[in-house]
Amino acid sequence: MRNEAGGIMVVDLQTDPYNNNHHRQEITNSGHKPRPKFGDFLKADHDGIFPPVVDPIIVNTNLTHQRFSSVSTMSNGPTSGDDSSPCVMSPWARLSPPWAMDFNEDNALETNGLIGSIVREEGHIYSLAASGDLLYTGSDSKNIRVWKNLKDYAGFKASSGLIKAIVIFGEDRVFTGHQDGKIRIWKVSKRKPGKHKRVGTLPTFKSLVKSSVNPKHYRGKNSVKTKHHDAVSSLSMDAEVGLLYSSSWDRTIKVWRVSDSKCLESIQAHEDAINSVMTGGFDDLVFTGSADGTVKVWKREMQVKTRHALVQVLLEQENAVTALAVKPEFSMVYSGSSDGVVNYWQRSKRVFIGGMLKGHNSAVLCLAVAGNLLLSGSADKNICVWRREPADGSHECLSVLTGHMGPVKCLAVEEERACRGKEAKASVEEGERKWIIYSGSLDKSVKVWRVSEKVATWREMEEEAAASSGWKRSPSLHESCAWSSHDLGK
Repeated sequence: MRNEAGGIMVVDLQTDPYNNNHHRQEITNSGHKPRPKFGDFLKADHDGIFPPVVDPIIVNTNLTHQRFSSVSTMSNGPTSGDDSSPCVMSPWARLSPPWAMDFNEDNALETNGLIGSIVREEGHIYSLAASGDLLYTGSDSKNIRVWKNLKDYAGFKASSGLIKAIVIFGEDRVFTGHQDGKIRIWKVSKRKPGKHKRVGTLPTFKSLVKSSVNPKHYRGKNSVKTKHHDAVSSLSMDAEVGLLYSSSWDRTIKVWRVSDSKCLESIQAHEDAINSVMTGGFDDLVFTGSADGTVKVWKREMQVKTRHALVQVLLEQENAVTALAVKPEFSMVYSGSSDGVVNYWQRSKRVFIGGMLKGHNSAVLCLAVAGNLLLSGSADKNICVWRREPADGSHECLSVLTGHMGPVKCLAVEEERACRGKEAKASVEEGERKWIIYSGSLDKSVKVWRVSEKVATWREMEEEAAASSGWKRSPSLHESCAWSSHDLGK
């Protein structure tokens, strides 16, 4: 997706957590890098990233240490790079994080930034799902762990295949997608809430038996191929209509009816591995992103049979599409790519209009939406927090969450009052909500963050520092340091 009017200037943050310099990069219509191979960033060897910890622990981190600062540009001074950089010399670049002095181990949820880390010797973290005060984590150890209020609560194990996706449905069912191409269904015991029992597998054993007994019928023109022949890369649930969507590296997406575990449709959707599928929650749309560099829009039709028709291709590029996220309330769609760019679109009068955000120097591996915030996790080990401005739909980067020692593979979000349960306030004004962010990494840890929509942008912090110190801001300083998004037509 390129600007046809010519090159556009965006600002790129040097994402080394110990480097506070900013550099400009220009995106033009020519000279793009060839699309990297799919396996280069999704099937890489991650051994030896970080030594494991024997027992699960919760670590309350010293937020005054620069490595764990929620905003990587805010430190006690420049630590590396060119001292003449306008961002390093800016007064607000040397301010201490405002929440460091307020950190209290006994009341960690009241702080901004990093709350703590969950470390357990069970492999690299590939998937997360959060619901209230519960957090599910999936790894390449075949184990699914359940954490309650950041404490080890329960666990259950699949027979094979690392866990690449987790979806919570209602109060008693959990769906997990695996490397072996299967989707497993778990039910939570009512008598023992921490106990999970496997109650089914998709495709069901019955459907597999029928296809083996009468293969011609199940391989005909009108048959539905129920089995994924490669890893299940993502799951997405449309709870309103009771449909589960699964995507796979076998280039297909499948539609499952939750009530009877039946595969309603199998779609050969892309020319390369599919990395993400997301139900839109608006206009009956479904979105898919693939290693072939495209983002496609599918329209669901539920009449006699459930069918999906391709209605639009939002993006065609050389770089692989690695992640998707959807915000139904704003009709927003986000996609992350292997070149570190996040593209976004907003649907208005049946037309998608959008732009791009540049904040990473390596592949974007996961996306999550929280209110007016977008979070992007990357192979560069960082998480960018973007805020959408409701007035004009533009986006600004509020902060960069640093601290992981390996690629950030997955994200999960819960509103803070949902985590607090009955003690939470009944209502929070729009724009003042606070969120608990969980990030899973290939460093074998899960980090827990607290993020507010009301956090000041870098421009606002700069102006506040200038006002308090009497320093006058140079007109070109913001242009050199600010994050910005650029609107692009359809």
